[in-house]
Amino acid sequence: MKTTSFATRTALAASASVIALTTAPAALAQTTGLDVIIVTAQKREENQQEVPISVETLSGERFGDIQAAGEDILALAARIPSLYAESSNGRLAPRFYIRGLGNVDFDVAASQPVSIIMDDVVQENVVLKSAPLFDVAQVEVLRGPQGTLFGRNTPAGIVKFETRKPTDEFDAIGQVAYGTYNTVTAQAGVGGPLIQDVLSLRISGLYQHRDDWVDNGFTNEDDVMGGYDELAGRIQLLFTPNDSLSVLLNVHGRDYEGTSALFRANILEQGTGDLVPGAFDRDTVFYDGGQNNPQEGEGWGGSAKVDWDFGGVTLTSITGFETASSFSLGDIDGGVITPGIAASVPPGLTSGLTDTSFPPNGMVDSTTFPGFIPFAAETQDSIDDVDQFTQEIRLASNGDNQFDWQVGFYYFDSDVLVSTVGPGFPPMTTLRHRNDSWAIFGQASYDVSDRLNITAGARYTEDNRDFDPVLLPPFVTVNPTSVSDNDFSWDVSTLYNVNDGFNIYGRVARGFRGPTIQGRDVAFAAFSGAVDPQTVATSETILSFEGGFKSEFMENRARLNATAFYYRVNDQQFSIIGGASNTNQVVNADKGVGWGFEADAEFLLADNFFVSGGFSYNNTEIKDSTLATAPCGSGACTVLDPLNGLGQALVGGNPFPNAPELTFNAFAEYTYPVGDDGELFVNTDWAIQGKTNFLLYETAEFQSNGNTEGGLRIGYRHSDGRFEGAFFARNILDAENVKGGIDFNNLTGFVNEPRIVGFQLKIRS
Repeated sequence: MKTTSFATRTALAASASVIALTTAPAALAQTTGLDVIIVTAQKREENQQEVPISVETLSGERFGDIQAAGEDILALAARIPSLYAESSNGRLAPRFYIRGLGNVDFDVAASQPVSIIMDDVVQENVVLKSAPLFDVAQVEVLRGPQGTLFGRNTPAGIVKFETRKPTDEFDAIGQVAYGTYNTVTAQAGVGGPLIQDVLSLRISGLYQHRDDWVDNGFTNEDDVMGGYDELAGRIQLLFTPNDSLSVLLNVHGRDYEGTSALFRANILEQGTGDLVPGAFDRDTVFYDGGQNNPQEGEGWGGSAKVDWDFGGVTLTSITGFETASSFSLGDIDGGVITPGIAASVPPGLTSGLTDTSFPPNGMVDSTTFPGFIPFAAETQDSIDDVDQFTQEIRLASNGDNQFDWQVGFYYFDSDVLVSTVGPGFPPMTTLRHRNDSWAIFGQASYDVSDRLNITAGARYTEDNRDFDPVLLPPFVTVNPTSVSDNDFSWDVSTLYNVNDGFNIYGRVARGFRGPTIQGRDVAFAAFSGAVDPQTVATSETILSFEGGFKSEFMENRARLNATAFYYRVNDQQFSIIGGASNTNQVVNADKGVGWGFEADAEFLLADNFFVSGGFSYNNTEIKDSTLATAPCGSGACTVLDPLNGLGQALVGGNPFPNAPELTFNAFAEYTYPVGDDGELFVNTDWAIQGKTNFLLYETAEFQSNGNTEGGLRIGYRHSDGRFEGAFFARNILDAENVKGGIDFNNLTGFVNEPRIVGFQLKIRS
């Protein structure tokens, strides 16, 4: 494995035309070697190379370059090994996967096994997870269970964001980019002392805009979808009255308006899953419902972090509060059902004929396009209110001792009010999801010798969920439901320093994901015939083993880290989605297993030539011989699984949904000095996503393989970083990659963002 990884990355260095996006930041034109990367994976600042966890980083600088084309948090997908992200609900409900472990549930109240941490505060609900990113210092991805220090719902890992903080030195940074479709991304941060060494301030902001650029071919409206406006801000105040006490206050907010996911009926070729030749136009959809798929979201929050050093021991308190709301409306069938068999079908589109009884308006002969669509489907979802409160209190030794430790208490409380209008049922369904949890935890680290360290930790958690109907459709009865569980998570790791540039480590960890209540079928109960329109899944637990090495060589001009892993999930939670009624239920599989490896590398091959890359292989398998789900309701897909006596697909042996088997990414930059204080540069980045099954069951259609996106930047920068200007292109090949599908009505799919070309300007004090 080591030899293969090294050979692969050496080949990349020799051929910049085949390399792709960076996974770790480094000073690209420095001559002293690669920068030391500091991470907080164990809630204290440590050298990434000395942490016994598979952790990878992305600098705020690099993430800002990705954002130039208007990208959001989903831009991280496949750009760090073993990390994937997607959404079937636009920019307001991202879903994350690490090492193949995630949750495809599209309900806005669904839980996920990947936790998002923003400035030390967990963002639990999917709308909170979609918080806009700006003035970011660093992104850390912690792969594998993180239950000891970060709690439940982290069995897959964590994506952790650190924003730039106030300091006692004036600092201002700004960047603006303009590109195709009038895409604008502007972000800035400015900070400095208000009272020297006592009080400092930082103010940051983001503005993103894209014009509507997608036509509605049915209504003959031009440029009515695909755009967005995002406005966000953050104010941070740091109070340091003495050397022992610091208080950091953070207040932030966002306001968003745009387009929800654009579903496209029958764009997947039956029997292959390829895009139907000649029938797909990225610039046009055909919608008779959904009001052009509007989407809105807003929210605000705040946190207070207090660090009090008592001399050798530090008391830390982190208090967080978040509130948010969202609204989405969509034409879910992705096409048109128009009464009358004489309806005009646009040239080049296939059509069908159906007897429409849904919405219930009698049996009406209707023409459908693109392709055959059994019935119309329009859905409205909204989070009327998310209120989340968190409190952590932690006591820790100050580090750099032979024996270091930390102990703490954590409390979480969330109240989410969700409303849904199902297809054909104007009455609204409103449900309340409450979740509270508390935990005590501790971790200790001991240097057995100058070369050997052992770290162990444990956490006890109690997790409670309540589900209450607030407003129900006619003739539907739902009883309140409560579930609770407690669990003991732990981890043990060791790191051995072979020599100054080579560490090996091993880790065993146990984590868990709390019980889940899925109530989305309440809104569809009358249509689906569900007797019990809510489902419950018990807690899932994971036992994970990993081992690897972290190395630096070539006089600190090269870094190569690699990890192999195996995990087993007991009572794994899955979402069963689909069938003719498009049901959405949670179930427990007997177990699931995953194994694979990931590698990250970066090389400063010359003072003006830097390359980096990453690779991951994730093999996942559902281990349950009886777990079954209804296959596609339209009957148009080619089911590859065996069927049981009820005509349901048996999914045992299948990979986890949305678990890319392979991901590959790399980045290269070449610079050329200009004058005494400047340089020209060119860099290119590429990300490749291997075979990915979208659903719990397998079909020939609902999967992707070989999704590829690349980028290019050509520009000039001042050597001290004060100025940079560059022309850029994102998705430079204008690749049309299928990102997901909907199976209940037809061969619906949705695709990636188009090519964006533009110019970016950066200025820093």
